Amino acid sequence: MPRQRKTEVSPEDLRLFEQAVGPVRRIAAQRTVASRPRPEPEPRQSQLDEARVAGELMRSAIDPAEIEIGEELSYLKASLSPRLLRQLKRGYFSVADEIDLHQMTANVARIAIKQFLDENKRDGRLCVKIIHGKGLRSRADGPVLKRLVDGMLRQRADVLAFASAKPAEGGTGAVIVLLRQA
Repeated sequence: MPRQRKTEVSPEDLRLFEQAVGPVRRIAAQRTVASRPRPEPEPRQSQLDEARVAGELMRSAIDPAEIEIGEELSYLKASLSPRLLRQLKRGYFSVADEIDLHQMTANVARIAIKQFLDENKRDGRLCVKIIHGKGLRSRADGPVLKRLVDGMLRQRADVLAFASAKPAEGGTGAVIVLLRQA
């Protein structure tokens, strides 16, 4: 495309223009932006996540209803009276301390549980609560932290008994632990 040349206007042409048009004043250029309203933002990712939930629930190997009803944890050291476990389940012991394992990985939770139990035993707090959650977001793996807590407590010599908490205290998402005195 050929480049256009800037043409110069002669003083004679300017005078003729002013006679034909009249006095002229220069207007400052204003930029006008079309102000049409912007559309409201759409939470696309949230909508996609919500749409996926139904499918994920259908694929889950764990039924959340079964976890609440059928997965109560309880343990009593072999040489102890079953009465002790009944008392623990009925809330006869006052919980002195608790730890919440939500959002922890299994490795971090393992260390936290050990430190928590050691510290409470050392300080003379013999009834404690461990909140492990119900494992509803663990997908097909099931309740990872719940299994970890169950296994660790059964192996510790200083644990006399433990049982899932009463529904008002966390239900099957928490366990009440009775420790041996030092």
